[in-house]
Amino acid sequence: FPRFGLLFDIDGVLVRGRMPIPAATKAFEKLVDSQGQFVVPVVFVTNAGNCLRQTKADQLSHILGVPITQDQVIMSHSPLRMFKKFHDKCVLVSGQGPVLEIAKNVGFKNVISIDMLRESYPLLDMVDHNRRPKLPSNPVVNLPKIEAVVLFGEPIRWETNLQLIIDVLLTNGNLSSSHQTQNTPHLSLLACNMDLMWMAEAHSPRFGHGTFLVCLENIYKKVTGKDLKYEALMGKPSELTYHFAEYLIRSQAMQRQWELPITSLYAIGDNLMTDIYGANLYNRYLEERVARKNPKAVAKMAAATGSSAAVPGEEEIDSLWESELALPSATSCKSVLVCTGVYNPNAEVPSDANQCIKETVFHGHRDFIFDPALVEPGHIVQDVAGAVDLIFEQEKFVPQ
Repeated sequence: FPRFGLLFDIDGVLVRGRMPIPAATKAFEKLVDSQGQFVVPVVFVTNAGNCLRQTKADQLSHILGVPITQDQVIMSHSPLRMFKKFHDKCVLVSGQGPVLEIAKNVGFKNVISIDMLRESYPLLDMVDHNRRPKLPSNPVVNLPKIEAVVLFGEPIRWETNLQLIIDVLLTNGNLSSSHQTQNTPHLSLLACNMDLMWMAEAHSPRFGHGTFLVCLENIYKKVTGKDLKYEALMGKPSELTYHFAEYLIRSQAMQRQWELPITSLYAIGDNLMTDIYGANLYNRYLEERVARKNPKAVAKMAAATGSSAAVPGEEEIDSLWESELALPSATSCKSVLVCTGVYNPNAEVPSDANQCIKETVFHGHRDFIFDPALVEPGHIVQDVAGAVDLIFEQEKFVPQ
């Protein structure tokens, strides 16, 4: 039985836009037996957040030609299931795709979309002259007070979403009142997917939700003079996402009655700032758990986990996870970088490490620190087929 599980990124590793990367088909021939059953536990971890897990599972089954269930898919919003204290609150959601359905699917019961706000408050969305109301209107406002804001992914009309989210934060959820720029702290804000860029069919990377967050953070700071604060950040590289992935890997092994604990995870991705940083950050957390009996080791590692706003405190994480997912059985999470997506092996990298830090532009989120050790992949391979070969070799694994 396998002692390891695989975490696959999707965009840039398995597909580019809607086109499969040829190596993906080759890789999955080795991962599935003649009955179409996976020979090792496999989870797909994507920062996409604009559809339901089932929709993504269906797309992947179609592209890769192997049966994939929704329990093998983690969207950037999947860990929101753990945030039960928000599930009964009235939340504003921003993103695209079936956002109301996605929100209900992860547990929210009382959801308002940006479009619902626009309809109730037509005078607020004023950037596009063609969409401004022609006549003075007396809108029927019957929306409840908003108590939290959840950002699923980049919206279509950034100016509308930026304006209305700022309005909600500055009026404390009551859009009938005017802005209070001295209003602190603002409503709870949960964001999924911090990717600055992602790789589709174009030659160069495209803006992701991280770019939208950069706009929101800077507008809030410019207007109020204060930093925007997040209750939680989800999606890679957040530890929450990797813990959720580890839980799904464990569940698959139990369903297949593979008795041995899964001790090693391998995360295969194309983006240094999300896939590699996240896998290495989670690996550090796992090492820390092993070392926790040794106080010196803990103190040394605690210094390097990013800011307290983005990463819940150690005890908080453990209590959140213990209640929902139980603690991990894995003791390591190794990162494998492929060259078929965002990562460009031909980009010049200075050889001197200190020089490298100076010259590397950190594309990660504002609340995560740039630690060069966290963007150092465990292995670099050409493509996902090479990654699977390497892992089987490392684990001395021969499928039955």
